[in-house]
Amino acid sequence: MLIFILGLIIFLGTHSIRIFFEAWRIKQIHALGEKKWKGIYSLLSLIGFVLIIIGYNQTKLSNIVIWNAPLWTWHITILLNLIAFILITASYVPNNAIKVKLYDPMILGVKTWAFAHLISNGTLVGIILFGSFLIWAIVDYKSCRTRRLSITTESIYLSSVMTAVTLVIGIIVWAVILFYGHELIIGINPIM
Repeated sequence: MLIFILGLIIFLGTHSIRIFFEAWRIKQIHALGEKKWKGIYSLLSLIGFVLIIIGYNQTKLSNIVIWNAPLWTWHITILLNLIAFILITASYVPNNAIKVKLYDPMILGVKTWAFAHLISNGTLVGIILFGSFLIWAIVDYKSCRTRRLSITTESIYLSSVMTAVTLVIGIIVWAVILFYGHELIIGINPIM
Protein backbone atom coordinates (compact mmCIF):
# COMPACT_ATOMS: atom_id res chain seq x y z
CA MET A 1 0.00 0.00 0.00
CA LEU A 2 2.98 2.32 0.64
CA ILE A 3 4.07 2.29 -3.02
CA PHE A 4 0.48 2.96 -4.10
CA ILE A 5 0.08 5.94 -1.72
CA LEU A 6 3.52 7.30 -2.68
CA GLY A 7 2.52 7.12 -6.35
CA LEU A 8 -0.71 9.00 -5.67
CA ILE A 9 1.14 11.69 -3.74
CA ILE A 10 3.73 12.15 -6.48
CA PHE A 11 1.25 12.07 -9.38
CA LEU A 12 -1.52 14.20 -7.87
CA GLY A 13 0.99 16.42 -6.06
CA THR A 14 2.73 17.21 -9.34
CA HIS A 15 -0.61 17.91 -10.98
CA SER A 16 -1.64 20.16 -8.07
CA ILE A 17 1.27 22.58 -8.32
CA ARG A 18 -0.68 24.88 -10.63
CA ILE A 19 -3.67 24.78 -8.28
CA PHE A 20 -1.87 25.71 -5.08
CA PHE A 21 1.54 27.11 -6.08
CA GLU A 22 1.04 28.99 -9.35
CA ALA A 23 3.48 31.79 -8.49
CA TRP A 24 6.19 29.26 -7.56
CA ARG A 25 5.50 27.33 -10.77
CA ILE A 26 5.96 30.46 -12.89
CA LYS A 27 9.25 31.26 -11.11
CA GLN A 28 10.50 27.73 -11.78
CA ILE A 29 9.58 27.94 -15.45
CA HIS A 30 11.52 31.22 -15.74
CA ALA A 31 14.50 29.84 -13.79
CA LEU A 32 14.70 26.45 -15.52
CA GLY A 33 13.18 27.20 -18.89
CA GLU A 34 9.90 25.80 -20.13
CA LYS A 35 11.39 22.66 -21.73
CA LYS A 36 13.32 21.66 -18.62
CA TRP A 37 10.31 22.37 -16.38
CA LYS A 38 8.06 20.24 -18.60
CA GLY A 39 10.68 17.49 -18.62
CA ILE A 40 10.90 17.38 -14.81
CA TYR A 41 7.11 17.63 -14.50
CA SER A 42 6.61 14.80 -17.01
CA LEU A 43 9.22 12.59 -15.37
CA LEU A 44 7.67 13.03 -11.92
CA SER A 45 4.19 12.39 -13.34
CA LEU A 46 5.39 9.22 -15.05
CA ILE A 47 7.10 7.98 -11.88
CA GLY A 48 3.92 8.63 -9.89
CA PHE A 49 1.78 6.90 -12.50
CA VAL A 50 4.00 3.81 -12.61
CA LEU A 51 4.06 3.62 -8.79
CA ILE A 52 0.25 3.87 -8.72
CA ILE A 53 -0.06 0.94 -11.14
CA ILE A 54 2.56 -1.17 -9.34
CA GLY A 55 1.09 -0.38 -5.92
CA TYR A 56 -2.47 -0.99 -7.09
CA ASN A 57 -1.53 -4.36 -8.53
CA GLN A 58 0.31 -5.31 -5.31
CA THR A 59 -2.65 -4.40 -3.10
CA LYS A 60 -5.27 -6.25 -5.17
CA LEU A 61 -4.39 -9.56 -3.55
CA SER A 62 -4.83 -8.34 0.02
CA ASN A 63 -7.41 -5.66 -0.66
CA ILE A 64 -10.22 -4.99 1.76
CA VAL A 65 -13.72 -5.09 0.26
CA ILE A 66 -15.90 -2.31 1.66
CA TRP A 67 -18.92 -3.17 -0.48
CA ASN A 68 -19.69 -5.47 -3.40
CA ALA A 69 -20.75 -3.58 -6.49
CA PRO A 70 -23.73 -5.07 -8.33
CA LEU A 71 -23.03 -6.20 -11.90
CA TRP A 72 -25.14 -3.42 -13.41
CA THR A 73 -22.70 -0.83 -12.08
CA TRP A 74 -20.02 -2.28 -14.37
CA HIS A 75 -22.24 -1.50 -17.37
CA ILE A 76 -22.65 2.09 -16.22
CA THR A 77 -18.90 2.34 -15.66
CA ILE A 78 -18.19 1.14 -19.20
CA LEU A 79 -20.63 3.68 -20.67
CA LEU A 80 -19.33 6.56 -18.53
CA ASN A 81 -15.78 5.67 -19.53
CA LEU A 82 -16.74 6.07 -23.18
CA ILE A 83 -17.80 9.62 -22.34
CA ALA A 84 -14.62 10.15 -20.29
CA PHE A 85 -12.35 9.06 -23.15
CA ILE A 86 -14.13 11.31 -25.63
CA LEU A 87 -13.74 14.24 -23.21
CA ILE A 88 -10.05 13.50 -22.62
CA THR A 89 -9.47 13.18 -26.38
CA ALA A 90 -11.23 16.52 -26.91
CA SER A 91 -8.56 18.26 -24.84
CA TYR A 92 -5.90 17.25 -27.41
CA VAL A 93 -7.70 17.74 -30.74
CA PRO A 94 -7.75 21.37 -31.93
CA ASN A 95 -10.87 23.22 -33.04
CA ASN A 96 -13.37 20.63 -31.85
CA ALA A 97 -16.73 21.78 -30.53
CA ILE A 98 -16.48 19.75 -27.31
CA LYS A 99 -13.37 21.62 -26.17
CA VAL A 100 -14.76 25.00 -27.15
CA LYS A 101 -18.06 24.43 -25.36
CA LEU A 102 -16.71 22.79 -22.19
CA TYR A 103 -13.34 24.64 -21.88
CA ASP A 104 -11.78 21.95 -19.67
CA PRO A 105 -12.71 18.57 -21.17
CA MET A 106 -9.61 16.84 -19.72
CA ILE A 107 -10.64 17.57 -16.14
CA LEU A 108 -14.27 16.73 -16.87
CA GLY A 109 -13.06 13.46 -18.40
CA VAL A 110 -11.02 12.64 -15.28
CA LYS A 111 -14.05 13.44 -13.10
CA THR A 112 -16.23 11.15 -15.20
CA TRP A 113 -13.60 8.38 -15.22
CA ALA A 114 -13.10 8.56 -11.43
CA PHE A 115 -16.83 8.69 -10.66
CA ALA A 116 -17.51 5.80 -13.04
CA HIS A 117 -14.93 3.64 -11.29
CA LEU A 118 -16.12 4.60 -7.81
CA ILE A 119 -19.63 3.28 -8.47
CA SER A 120 -18.37 -0.13 -9.58
CA ASN A 121 -15.42 -0.58 -7.24
CA GLY A 122 -16.02 -1.12 -3.54
CA THR A 123 -12.50 -2.06 -2.51
CA LEU A 124 -10.49 0.10 -0.15
CA VAL A 125 -7.69 0.67 -2.66
CA GLY A 126 -10.24 1.46 -5.39
CA ILE A 127 -12.05 3.97 -3.21
CA ILE A 128 -8.73 5.63 -2.31
CA LEU A 129 -7.57 5.72 -5.94
CA PHE A 130 -10.73 6.90 -7.64
CA GLY A 131 -11.84 9.08 -4.72
CA SER A 132 -8.47 10.87 -4.77
CA PHE A 133 -8.70 11.51 -8.49
CA LEU A 134 -12.30 12.71 -8.20
CA ILE A 135 -11.47 15.14 -5.38
CA TRP A 136 -8.41 16.38 -7.28
CA ALA A 137 -10.47 16.91 -10.46
CA ILE A 138 -13.16 18.86 -8.59
CA VAL A 139 -10.55 21.14 -7.01
CA ASP A 140 -8.63 21.51 -10.30
CA TYR A 141 -11.80 22.33 -12.23
CA LYS A 142 -12.61 25.13 -9.78
CA SER A 143 -9.04 26.40 -10.10
CA CYS A 144 -9.21 26.35 -13.90
CA ARG A 145 -12.49 28.27 -13.88
CA THR A 146 -10.98 30.90 -11.59
CA ARG A 147 -7.90 31.29 -13.84
CA ARG A 148 -10.07 31.47 -16.95
CA LEU A 149 -11.99 34.46 -15.55
CA SER A 150 -8.79 36.49 -15.69
CA ILE A 151 -7.92 35.49 -19.27
CA THR A 152 -9.47 37.03 -22.33
CA THR A 153 -10.70 34.37 -24.68
CA GLU A 154 -10.13 34.54 -28.39
CA SER A 155 -12.55 33.18 -30.94
CA ILE A 156 -11.64 29.73 -32.17
CA TYR A 157 -12.56 28.27 -35.53
CA LEU A 158 -14.84 25.28 -34.99
CA SER A 159 -14.45 22.36 -37.30
CA SER A 160 -17.08 19.66 -37.59
CA VAL A 161 -14.38 17.42 -39.07
CA MET A 162 -12.19 17.87 -35.98
CA THR A 163 -15.18 17.22 -33.74
CA ALA A 164 -15.84 13.99 -35.64
CA VAL A 165 -12.13 13.09 -35.37
CA THR A 166 -12.37 13.66 -31.61
CA LEU A 167 -15.33 11.30 -31.33
CA VAL A 168 -13.72 8.60 -33.47
CA ILE A 169 -10.37 8.71 -31.64
CA GLY A 170 -12.13 8.74 -28.24
CA ILE A 171 -14.21 5.70 -29.19
CA ILE A 172 -11.18 3.82 -30.56
CA VAL A 173 -9.06 4.51 -27.46
CA TRP A 174 -11.98 3.50 -25.22
CA ALA A 175 -12.46 0.25 -27.15
CA VAL A 176 -8.74 -0.63 -27.11
CA ILE A 177 -8.55 -0.06 -23.35
CA LEU A 178 -11.85 -1.86 -22.72
CA PHE A 179 -11.03 -4.96 -24.76
CA TYR A 180 -7.26 -5.13 -24.31
CA GLY A 181 -5.45 -2.46 -22.31
CA HIS A 182 -7.30 -2.57 -19.00
CA GLU A 183 -6.56 -6.23 -18.41
CA LEU A 184 -2.98 -5.84 -19.64
CA ILE A 185 -2.17 -2.88 -17.38
CA ILE A 186 -4.46 -3.39 -14.39
CA GLY A 187 -5.03 -7.13 -14.58
CA ILE A 188 -8.81 -6.83 -14.54
CA ASN A 189 -11.00 -7.61 -17.53
CA PRO A 190 -13.89 -5.10 -17.33
CA ILE A 191 -16.09 -7.09 -19.71
CA MET A 192 -15.67 -10.51 -18.15
